[in-house]
Amino acid sequence: MLLVDAANVVGSVPDGWWRDRAGAARRLVDRLRRSEGLPDTTVVLEGAARRGAPEGTAADVQVVHAPGSGDDTLAELSGPGVTVVTADRGLAERVRAAGGDVVGPSWLRDRLPT
Repeated sequence: MLLVDAANVVGSVPDGWWRDRAGAARRLVDRLRRSEGLPDTTVVLEGAARRGAPEGTAADVQVVHAPGSGDDTLAELSGPGVTVVTADRGLAERVRAAGGDVVGPSWLRDRLPT
C-alpha cells in the first residue's frame, strides 16, 4: 500500500500551491487517479487542502481527511507493508518505527502523469 503525505508532496514543488491549497490537492489526487502501476494508494489531506477532494475511494485512490495533524494520521495508518511518500524526517522516523517504508516526493512525482 502507498500512503501519500499530500502536503509534503505538493509542497515539494514551488509552483504557487500556497495560493490555492485546495486546488493543489485536487490536482494531486487527479494525477494519482490517472496514474498506472502504483499500488493501492491512500492520500491524506489536512487543513484547507481537504476542500480539494472529498473523502472516499475512486479509481483505486482513497482520500482521507486528517481531523488534525496530517502527520499524526499518516503515522497511525503506517505499518508493515505500507510505503509512505514524504520528505518529513520526523514523520519518516515514526513510519519506520511502525515497520513501514519511506520514499521521497520525487519518487512519486516521477511516476505520475502530467
